[in-house]
Amino acid sequence: MDNGNHLTSPATRKVSDKQSRVKNEIVDWLKAITVGVVLVFIMHGLLFAPSVVEGASMEPNFKTNERVVLNKLIYDFRDPKPSEVVVFHVRKEGRDFIKRVIGVAGDTIKYQGDNLYVNGKKVEESYIQGAVQEAHAKGELYNNVDFPNATITESKVPEGTIFVMGDHRNNSRDSRAIGFVSIKDIVGRADVIFWPLGSAQWVKHEE
Repeated sequence: MDNGNHLTSPATRKVSDKQSRVKNEIVDWLKAITVGVVLVFIMHGLLFAPSVVEGASMEPNFKTNERVVLNKLIYDFRDPKPSEVVVFHVRKEGRDFIKRVIGVAGDTIKYQGDNLYVNGKKVEESYIQGAVQEAHAKGELYNNVDFPNATITESKVPEGTIFVMGDHRNNSRDSRAIGFVSIKDIVGRADVIFWPLGSAQWVKHEE
């Protein structure tokens, strides 16, 4: 007759304790993984974002279909600086552009032929120097749209905006056509080219 009393051997208790510990460890790992995944999505959304280069306007430094990582946080702490490469939203066209910052608030921009002047001082653009020299060797200009021009007549960059141009000066729709870009429309600074792998590199923001 069963009197309701059951005895568990030490070996059985040991197996049970081990199973319990394994179960607890699995639960802890699942919690840690879940928290990690959530943090990755939060970091991705708030700090960094991928973007795709479309078109040839930033050649030779960026090529179409390359993937870049944008730093979305940097301009919450400071304004953009000349020579930085930024992605911004063009509301009238409903799409994003990637261009290089040429002038910031208060700067006066003049661009004639292949000569860029900021506040009356000629700027040597090292990031396109090779392309410019190649064009000159062919007896050509690298730039085909001067600034100011009939479309954008104001040469001084207003407060809260930047003046941008594509590195491929004769194949770029930029501030020479769309005007000054509001800092509020900047999505982020392009910091890394990560795809294709053969092109992977940190983006150089040279002045």
